[in-house]
Amino acid sequence: MITGPLKSQVDALWNAFWSGGIANPLEVIEQITYLLFLRGLDAEETLAENKANATKKPMERRIFPEGSDDGGLPYAKMRWKYLTGAAPDEQFEIVDKHVFPFLRTLGGEGTSLAKHMGNARFTIPTPGLLTKVIELIADIPMDNRDTKGDLYEYMLSKIASAGQNGQFRTPRHIIELMVAMVAPTRTDVICDPACGTCGFLVEAGEYLRTHDKALFTDAEARAHFHAGMFHGHDFDNTMLRIGSMNMALHGVDGADVSYKDSLSESVAGDAEAYSLILANPPFAGSLDKETTAKDLLRVVDTKKTELLFMALFLRQLKLGGRAAVIVPDGVLFGSSKAHKAIRQMLVEEQKLDGIVKLPSGVFKPYAGVSTAILFFTRTDSGGTEDVWFYDLQADGYSLDDKRTALLAEEMLGASEALSPEDHAKNNLPDALARWGERDGAERERARTEQSFCVPREEIAAAGYDLSINRYKEVVHEAVDHRPPKEIIAELKAMEAEIAEGLEALEAML
Repeated sequence: MITGPLKSQVDALWNAFWSGGIANPLEVIEQITYLLFLRGLDAEETLAENKANATKKPMERRIFPEGSDDGGLPYAKMRWKYLTGAAPDEQFEIVDKHVFPFLRTLGGEGTSLAKHMGNARFTIPTPGLLTKVIELIADIPMDNRDTKGDLYEYMLSKIASAGQNGQFRTPRHIIELMVAMVAPTRTDVICDPACGTCGFLVEAGEYLRTHDKALFTDAEARAHFHAGMFHGHDFDNTMLRIGSMNMALHGVDGADVSYKDSLSESVAGDAEAYSLILANPPFAGSLDKETTAKDLLRVVDTKKTELLFMALFLRQLKLGGRAAVIVPDGVLFGSSKAHKAIRQMLVEEQKLDGIVKLPSGVFKPYAGVSTAILFFTRTDSGGTEDVWFYDLQADGYSLDDKRTALLAEEMLGASEALSPEDHAKNNLPDALARWGERDGAERERARTEQSFCVPREEIAAAGYDLSINRYKEVVHEAVDHRPPKEIIAELKAMEAEIAEGLEALEAML
């Protein structure tokens, strides 16, 4: 989370945008992101230059061409390192007249980045405001990818409707846990049908970079990573531009980040297209059935967006494809016919692998809704035996609106094994470790433990209720009860002592 001086700078910058006449919060975020993107491009170019100098070989690819643009400005003067030293008026002239026309030409022909950058507009109204933005971005440690995500998160928190329209960012450590649990491979085709800023897709790419070191030495795997693996859909063009730039900044050249109203359009073109779905879709309540995709209504007849998204995931997954998706608790135990139908479908027709119950404060300060992560595999032939449950009670941060870190940075997230004392503050490493044992030792765990397995037959007998509280057993403290006769004898002895005391008091009076 952003704290201290950077938070104060963002607050001051936000106020400057509003006083400067830009009242749309997403437009503010978009303008800041363009400049973050420009700085990232310059950093990438600098690395390539250093590599060329070290190896004495020509640069493989230049982002900023040699020479000048049509307006006669050398491309070298459009780079971030030049802008930061320029005077405000010169900065404004370069960004307005040269940088944005240059950005609109980026991306290979037909790529999502080219499509979205083709509409890039510079709307910062004054040189003074642009200088403030550049100063803010210059202070952001760009070598830490989480900082950029935290910047988005803090800016998105300023959108009053964030908790209603779903445009709030899933916490990075929750995304990391979900990605680690499904463990993407180099052959996966990954989709987020409500991608926002592409946080899930970015993390999946980072996971592969860390866990598959040989990926980029294989020409076929490398080509798939850049131009076939990642697919993100959203119906907000601003978020799509931000998402496209986010993917490019994280080294994915040709991600498919495209406009699609996932619930209102036919999924025929995407049917059985993906091997892995990662998502935290918006749950806005009910949709008009007239505008809802008919092929989704054939899976589940409802107006509830959370159930329609579940139907969408099942239609988009290939056979054998798997999903990790965040759902509101109502999906787990809702009593409507549609709720029960979706749960029965997951348990009986597909393979429901596990459920992680999340603390209700995970999405604060945006929303306090109770949620869970569903893990399932599309089989169309059943396969559910025992469903693994985990009651995640602590995620490393306070569960109030401040979301203060409770442990040192290196002890947050899911990667670091923790002591029992620290586990009480961060359950993520334990959840990941126990997930790996769900087909083994976890099946022997008692229902009083934090994680356990429940047989399919028991879930079916419970009306396909998937709430962990339905199956969890509470440990009651053992209490030593004394025999009634002993207690009565003690009370009589006390009564006799009191009577004697009263008699002695009367004698004295």
